[in-house]
Amino acid sequence: MNSRLLAALAFSAFAVSAVAQNGPARPKIVGVSHLAVYTSDAAGAEHFYKDTLGAAKLPDPEDPKGVRYAFGSAQFVEVLPLPSGKGVSRLDHAAWNTENAEAMRKYLAAQGWKTPAKLEKGKDGSKWFRVLDPENNTVEFVQPPAHPAAINAPNLIGHRIMHVGYMVHDRAAEDKFYRDVLGFRPYWWGGRNGKTEWVSQQVPDGHDWMEYMMTRGTSGIPSDMTQRELGVMDHIAVGENSVPNAYKVLESSNRLDGHHDPAPKIGADGKYQFNMYDPDGTRTELMNFHATEKPCCSPFTAEDPSE
Repeated sequence: MNSRLLAALAFSAFAVSAVAQNGPARPKIVGVSHLAVYTSDAAGAEHFYKDTLGAAKLPDPEDPKGVRYAFGSAQFVEVLPLPSGKGVSRLDHAAWNTENAEAMRKYLAAQGWKTPAKLEKGKDGSKWFRVLDPENNTVEFVQPPAHPAAINAPNLIGHRIMHVGYMVHDRAAEDKFYRDVLGFRPYWWGGRNGKTEWVSQQVPDGHDWMEYMMTRGTSGIPSDMTQRELGVMDHIAVGENSVPNAYKVLESSNRLDGHHDPAPKIGADGKYQFNMYDPDGTRTELMNFHATEKPCCSPFTAEDPSE
């Protein structure tokens, strides 16, 4: 091999290395934006999210057929009408707040991820785009409005969605997206009977987290999975200083008129929790910010969120 060819190859390798090292930086991912779910009962969903949970009902800048139920100026559940032939799934997408959606789009493209050619923009000033994770779940990145309007929700049972979760088959595959590309950090993992069933990964620039709800099989929705079982997996968690106290508020105000746990309990992570379900079975979990007992399986490896 002659010296000119060697020099050309060396330069080419250097150029590739320089692009890898000097590519666009990842903008901050600061926390949960929302979970978007389908409903077959719009009135029942409104009663659950607005009356039971106390969220503010707002128009949906992403989809005129949808409704937002807001827990804060930049966190909400997006409820969409159920398409025909949807099967047992009620999940449309999970979404994360970022400081700069366009920079995030460019960053993911530079990492080899398939991204749209441009951002979507809402009348409220928000910007967003969507990609698919390694298991073909839709994940959205949202840049909230610069000056979001305050919400009017005096009966909110909690003011922070501190995690979202959905069904995952392959932990290692999902880690390539959430940890290797996006920079999420380990927070906790656990399970029953020696199995790993729940894996929590915190956002890189905050304390909210994504929970892998590990399931059987290698891809898709297992053929024997019911709508109720999948609704347990696809969920949001609302942070509480005291779940037992939040439960007392719901009980004393006669807001517990749907499907829910009999009473609060302490989970495998040592935190109090209380589960409620919308009319299509999508779970909302009230969860203490901090553990009151020692967790099973794994210690917490990052700081807890707070209100």
